[in-house]
Parts: sequence; C-alpha cells; structure tokens
Amino acid sequence: MGFVPADPQFEQRTRASFAKQGAMAYLGAILDEVAPGRVEISLAFRPELAQQHGFFHAGIISTIADTAGGYAGFTLFPADAGVLTVEFKINLMAAADGERAIAVGEVLRTGRTLTVCRLDAFVEKQGRRVHCATGVQTLIAVVGRDGVKD
Repeated sequence: MGFVPADPQFEQRTRASFAKQGAMAYLGAILDEVAPGRVEISLAFRPELAQQHGFFHAGIISTIADTAGGYAGFTLFPADAGVLTVEFKINLMAAADGERAIAVGEVLRTGRTLTVCRLDAFVEKQGRRVHCATGVQTLIAVVGRDGVKD
C-alpha cells in the first residue's frame, strides 16, 4: 500500500475514536489491527447477531465492514479530520456461518476530500476462513464541522 499517514499519532487516534463507537461496543466488535490505510475488526458470534438460519446477519457483516473501511481511511486523515461514509456497496458471496467474523478495510486511493476503500469480510469456523463478502466504499474527510472530528 505504501500510504503515509498525515498524523503520526494515527494509531492512537484511530483506537480512541473506535472506543467511542457505541454501535461497535454494543455488538462486541474488537479493533484488532491498525496500519496506515488498513484496519481489521473482528466479532465473535452470538445468537443475537444472527438471522433466522443461524448465520451472522448481513446487516452485521455490512456494519463491521463499513466501520473497518471508515477507519482504514481515517488512519490517513489529518488529526483535525473526522470521517463519514458517503456510499458503500457490499456483495454477499457466502453464508456468514462462523464462530467469528472478520472485516478488513483497505484504502485504494486517498484524496484531499474523498477516499475509496475496498471492504472484505470473512467468517471463521473450526479453523477455516471463508470470504463471505466484498465491497467498495467512498469516505469523506470532514474538517471544521463541530461534532465530527474523531
């Protein structure tokens, strides 16, 4: 990837922002890896995260994928910038039947205002990892807006 973060404290800032996310805390999601332009989030399966067949619900997979991409972009933003998703599309490729879900966000291209990320989601079951979703996302770096910094 070769991205250079605008903020040398990008990892600390990213982890602090993630810790403020009520939705991620509610789901039990964990911010596992933070690198320039790349973030990985994991989530242990619980029945309340499932759809009617006992798989992770597509909305749950989409939520952690969107968040992973958002924070991947955020790692490259200046210290005074917040992040919001402009758009994302996700293709569900396999049933999310697993003990743990993993979402990976990777920056494809970053600009002054807009950043585009690749989203990938996997499920792990009995030591086997299955790629269950892939997508693309556009983010906006928000500067100078009260309440949207981190």
